[in-house]
Amino acid sequence: MMELEDYAHFRAELVEISPQSFDINELKEILDDMIRSKVAMEDNMRDSFAELSEVEQTQLLDMLGESGYKDRDWWYRMLMDGPRHRTFPTI
Repeated sequence: MMELEDYAHFRAELVEISPQSFDINELKEILDDMIRSKVAMEDNMRDSFAELSEVEQTQLLDMLGESGYKDRDWWYRMLMDGPRHRTFPTI
């Protein structure tokens, strides 16, 4: 999964360096790969989170909320609300 993510970002960096080197279909493919890699990562996070006990989930949400990246409510919505497998990434 990390390799897919790295490859998608590598290709996106190539687009930034030389956008004229890519046609519209290649650009769409690169964007689709980036979306798929983000969705796969989030799905994996949600699946792993769902396997934790309720106490572990609460502790993890508290820790993530204190991390400073996003607040606890955001992490709760990302990991628990809605379908575990989504079409587009949350992050």
